[in-house]
Amino acid sequence: MDEQGVKELEEVEKKKRQKRKNQRISKEEKRLRASYAKIPEDQMSIADGLIRRAAYMRVTLEDYEQDLDVGGYVELFTQSEKTSPYERERPVARLYNQMNRNYQQIIKQLADMMPKGDGEGDKTPKDDGFEDFVDRRADGR
Repeated sequence: MDEQGVKELEEVEKKKRQKRKNQRISKEEKRLRASYAKIPEDQMSIADGLIRRAAYMRVTLEDYEQDLDVGGYVELFTQSEKTSPYERERPVARLYNQMNRNYQQIIKQLADMMPKGDGEGDKTPKDDGFEDFVDRRADGR
């Protein structure tokens, strides 16, 4: 195969990978929209952008994780042939850590937009009438 043919095959593979990534992002976006469906309508325009960013970040983080599983977090590096190689953090590890922090911040922002006191995530137990029952029994009613 000639050089032009190799470039064309590489371009086709690149487009296929991007299409698969876009499908994964779309699937994650739908999952997040379902999870945060109770965000009030007046905040939804803000939440919409956060959801799109979070979906992209999560899929990208998964890709970075695969790269890190294969290549590790550190690599041997040298400035020239005259110096000894040393271990340094791989650039993808730094990107992963920074993006993961940003992703966590976005998820927290979305969680903070959710209405409070609807039972989900509310740590206060609901009154099920048991205390009244016990009090009435103790009073002989």
